[in-house]
Amino acid sequence: MASAAEQLAATINFGAIGKATELKKRLWFTFGALVIYRLGTYIPLPGIDPVILDEIFSQQAGGIIGMFNMFSGGALGRMTIFALNIMPYISSSIIIQLMTTVSPHLAQLKKEGESGRRRITQYTRYGTVILATFQGLGIAVGLEGMTGSQGSAVLEPGLTFRAVTVITLVGGTIFLMWLGEQITARGVGNGISLIIMAGIVAELPSAMASTLELGRTGALSAFFIILLIAMSVAVIAFIVFVERAQRRLLVQYPKRQQGNRMFGGESTHLPLKLNTAGVIPPIFASSLLLLPITAMSFSASSGPDWLGNVAAMLSRGSPGYLLLYISLIVFFAFFYTSVVFNPEDTADNLKKNNGFIPGIRPGKNTAEYIDYVLRRLTTAGAVYLSAVCVLPEILISQYAVPFYFGGTSLLIVVNVNMDFVAQVHSHLLAQQYEGLIKKTRLRGRRG
Repeated sequence: MASAAEQLAATINFGAIGKATELKKRLWFTFGALVIYRLGTYIPLPGIDPVILDEIFSQQAGGIIGMFNMFSGGALGRMTIFALNIMPYISSSIIIQLMTTVSPHLAQLKKEGESGRRRITQYTRYGTVILATFQGLGIAVGLEGMTGSQGSAVLEPGLTFRAVTVITLVGGTIFLMWLGEQITARGVGNGISLIIMAGIVAELPSAMASTLELGRTGALSAFFIILLIAMSVAVIAFIVFVERAQRRLLVQYPKRQQGNRMFGGESTHLPLKLNTAGVIPPIFASSLLLLPITAMSFSASSGPDWLGNVAAMLSRGSPGYLLLYISLIVFFAFFYTSVVFNPEDTADNLKKNNGFIPGIRPGKNTAEYIDYVLRRLTTAGAVYLSAVCVLPEILISQYAVPFYFGGTSLLIVVNVNMDFVAQVHSHLLAQQYEGLIKKTRLRGRRG
């Protein structure tokens, strides 16, 4: 039996990458854009004392701030220009998509094709600026109230510091939003997902080093570290298995006669993924949950008592946090599935092409049957996402292990990598087809 590496090599002809000029340009552009992003996560905000800030964050690394720091690729812990990362853009996208279901104007724009999509994208950008402004102001106010053993984390608190911080953080988010769109258009893969994944992967070596350091000092046993690594490998294998799982609905086409020849009578499958929404529900849930809780955590020390109580109730690993996280994952699993897959459109397309599901009448009955199957699959997918994202987090929060080994981070890394490899494969196939077409044309001219 061929090994996994041999199967991957058989699926993707890596030797063809050297001949695919367009693909190489896209890969280099993607790599360069991600390098620029990583460099920006080390440019600090002006007016911050890095020593005191590092002391404060080391004390709160196990809480919700540590979780958000993971999604920002360490930028929040270093309080850099990309501290907000791309999360305000994701939150704005969620709000706009939710509004398309209740706003007739946005619903109409969604049906207008490319022009409508551009308008919706523009609204999303405006929303990103507004959200980033409020979140940046919350962080600026929170930083002014954070103190360590050597003094305040802010060198010169005041209106000027707040204004500079808000402008810098909003500018950083807008730049990352633009960079993600450029990667999607001129690179390989989804730019926003790649930016999030790059931040997680870049911090993995330091997370592994800190875990081994905990083992060296005796805070964690060697058995637990081995168990943690084995659990991470098992979670990755489980994610790959489920993400490739499909429910195939049999579709048949009737025979038809044209002259003396018989056509049709073929059968095919309509593949429905177990997890149609992919990695979007955890990202959306984390974005909506982490940003307000993080802003609350920053302002809890200098704000009213009730704010500190709410922040404590929603601290990472608490029942309130876990309940909200699971609820948001389940909601977005169903919501995003309804956005990307429309049973009525699928049933209409089958009917137009004379296709039918055996035992199901074409049209409305077919749409209802597909919707029934899709709801059951989405329920199983939501349970899978909740289990993968929450169960490892409970274990990790109890032992103060870095979040980079958690289910959410592993889910994002595995899904984005699978999508990236699939897009590289599609580019290679397109390049090979273009080569075959050119050869056919040359032969035709010679003939």
